[in-house]
Amino acid sequence: MAKATRYTPEMIAHYKKLGYWSDETFAGAWDRNARLYPGKEALVDSRRRLTWAEANLWTDRIALGLLELGIKKDELILVQLPNCAEAVMLRIACEKAGILCLPLLHTYRHKEMAETIDRVRPVGIVIPLTFRGFDHFQMAVQLRTEKPWLKEIFVAGEDVPAEAVSLEEMARRPVEDKYPPDYLKTTRCQAHEFSLVLSTSGTTGFPKFIEYPICSTMCREKYRAMDYGLTGDDIYGCIGPAQGGPNGPIYFGAALTAAKVVLLERFEPEKALELIQKERVTFLPAVPAQLAKMLDYPGFSRYDLRSLKCIWCMGAALPYELGGEVERRMGRITQAYSSIDASTGAEHRIDQPLEERLRTVGKPYAGAEIKIADDNDVDLPRGEVGEIVVRGPGGVGGYYLDPESTWAAWSKDGWFHMGDLGRFDEKGNLVITGRKKDIIIRGGQNIYPAEIEQLLVTHPKVLEAAVVKMPDAVMGEKACAYVVPRSGENFAFDDMIMFLREKDVATYKLPERLEVIDKLPMVAAGQKVDKKALEADIRSKLR
Repeated sequence: MAKATRYTPEMIAHYKKLGYWSDETFAGAWDRNARLYPGKEALVDSRRRLTWAEANLWTDRIALGLLELGIKKDELILVQLPNCAEAVMLRIACEKAGILCLPLLHTYRHKEMAETIDRVRPVGIVIPLTFRGFDHFQMAVQLRTEKPWLKEIFVAGEDVPAEAVSLEEMARRPVEDKYPPDYLKTTRCQAHEFSLVLSTSGTTGFPKFIEYPICSTMCREKYRAMDYGLTGDDIYGCIGPAQGGPNGPIYFGAALTAAKVVLLERFEPEKALELIQKERVTFLPAVPAQLAKMLDYPGFSRYDLRSLKCIWCMGAALPYELGGEVERRMGRITQAYSSIDASTGAEHRIDQPLEERLRTVGKPYAGAEIKIADDNDVDLPRGEVGEIVVRGPGGVGGYYLDPESTWAAWSKDGWFHMGDLGRFDEKGNLVITGRKKDIIIRGGQNIYPAEIEQLLVTHPKVLEAAVVKMPDAVMGEKACAYVVPRSGENFAFDDMIMFLREKDVATYKLPERLEVIDKLPMVAAGQKVDKKALEADIRSKLR
């Protein structure tokens, strides 16, 4: 049984008694939706439109098909798909079969895939035949040759080689006729177990793999739906990658109210705007970089976005000016703060005042506790900056197959250090001030890059900005700014310094070098700036 590493019987009883955890599962929610709303649309992608009855039957047949192939409970399959209906349904099919599902970025290639396979020992892999010009099937065949425990290659779509298993053929077979109607209830993952494993972004080395129990995921999504007033009439737009994007509401939350999900396989500003207009999207999870690119798209004004009730932003710091522009031109914006490792944190309520939604990341998740601590793990008073430390019923189960790292990261009483710096304002909202490891110490004075970045992107010539440390023989470290200008604009060092001085930035905080580039290097499929790459670049230039 895939028991969460950190979850004790006492912990389970505690959160159940408080009402945050229950015995409900996402598989049960899908069964319920198919029974109550069989003809209502559930999933829409570029190839198909599926009702709840059709989508649920697909998950039943795939679950049974995986078991008939000999895949056992708690064995693991990798899923390397773009945003598509199969990427959503596979997570539910695996939950029903009691099989573990690990979605991976579609940008992973042989090296990353081989390392992952060595770490988690999957028995199967689900891929598209090709995607964005890359031959995923040939990579999978080579990996199977090298890793004999990787037995099955599953291909999504109609064009499937003879050496692979076709998901479509599995989904067409009426295999359910061979089993009692409630057979999958005997195999499915229980609420305090996990079938989903997620990988971290790998910004500090090779990714870790995180256990995502159903009860904690259910807690987060249930309370978010209530706080935001989301119902079965809402339409969720998915424009982030299948793994690594702010997609909890997409892949799980929508099912709790039987809301429809529409998926964009690959983010492009024009395609995202088209999707919102065509499908009348009401709830849009996104990261700041996507919002900036949509607003900067030359044809933005051609699109009718009035259906949007909420743009739910997370994954990176939202610059104040960008958030204000989103609110004016797209619709109400809210923020959430968390991480794949912790999966608990803070977010806005839908009715919070605009200034709180732009300058903070809101209040703790339902049941969550957040404290601000100094370097000695001593709690700091409200208003002081320190490291953000969290725990609560939304927390994950630990690191998959790595209990040593789990107990090194979580205290015995459940606290997890986020590695981010922040403070609480006078109303109890959390304000993020930067990453602890990103602090630039210039001659003994601390510079928080996020503060400068959020100012730089308010300059009319600047689209994106990142501030990183660069070595200095005298001061130890100084700040270097990397800037992506808006289309057709030129941005010079003097422009930057004059602008920041006008904003009353202290002299020691001013970046002492400017690098103008076409685009920022990204990790996690475009969700986060790769500051390690920028720091390596500036070190190379200085040499």
